[in-house]
Amino acid sequence: MNGVQWIKITTDIFDDEKIQLIESMPEGDTLIVIWFKILVLAGKQNNSGILSLGNKVYYTEEMLSTVFRRKATSVKLALSMFEEFGMIEIIDGAITIPKWEKHQNIDGLEKIRKQTRERVARHRQKQKALITGEAQLVLDCNVTVTDENDNVTQEIKNKSKNKNKKEIENILDNSSRKPETYIPPKYYSLLESISYKYNDRFLYPNNYTLTHAQKMKIGEYLASGYVTSDEVISMIERIPEDTTSPLAYLFKSMENLKQERMLECKAIAHENARKKYMINEKKV
Repeated sequence: MNGVQWIKITTDIFDDEKIQLIESMPEGDTLIVIWFKILVLAGKQNNSGILSLGNKVYYTEEMLSTVFRRKATSVKLALSMFEEFGMIEIIDGAITIPKWEKHQNIDGLEKIRKQTRERVARHRQKQKALITGEAQLVLDCNVTVTDENDNVTQEIKNKSKNKNKKEIENILDNSSRKPETYIPPKYYSLLESISYKYNDRFLYPNNYTLTHAQKMKIGEYLASGYVTSDEVISMIERIPEDTTSPLAYLFKSMENLKQERMLECKAIAHENARKKYMINEKKV
């Protein structure tokens, strides 16, 4: 689910009696930070003020503690205080924000809807072109002029999407991909930490964020046992600033590590088998 890029906060928020009471508490500053993190998370989820991963998995105190990078006791205290003040409601285990519309970025929501409509239209146009066999021509023109000799270098690249049959088959295959692989719930909080790290680094200025499907794909690597969440976060930190596709770089790094670990396991298995064979040979 695509989130909005900003939420509305009134300039007199710190004049609000509830906020003033929270600030006066021993952990007041931490509680205020947690409140803003809740608002931002709700904006990112864009699910009518409900803090959830998808439609059925709701954020718990432990998950929020991991995502917000705050002590579990502080998060528990904050949620208790916010619920008492009517700032949140917990309904059937789901943390919700009443009157969420006052924090919503209506313009941002409409922009997301427009982008979604345009993306769907482009996808349909692409599928129609593939079915009808219409070639799509892409022209990239790069012109360089020097003052000394007025030499003009012009590079034109023509790319036809019907030129490569295998590429077309891959596109068609993607439209009928198998259902999303099941990821055990124990990885959800780790995936949120990874998502938080990735979004925090690449949201500005490129507006890159992880989608639910992309997080689940990362979850497949975690569930495989060959890659840990700490390693994924470290990979995100090492992604070059000038890379054109941070996500592709991340997935390539995870795949390389997975393959390396698989080879290590295979080598260990072979060595154990060799040792066992040698022991059996000596017994004979």
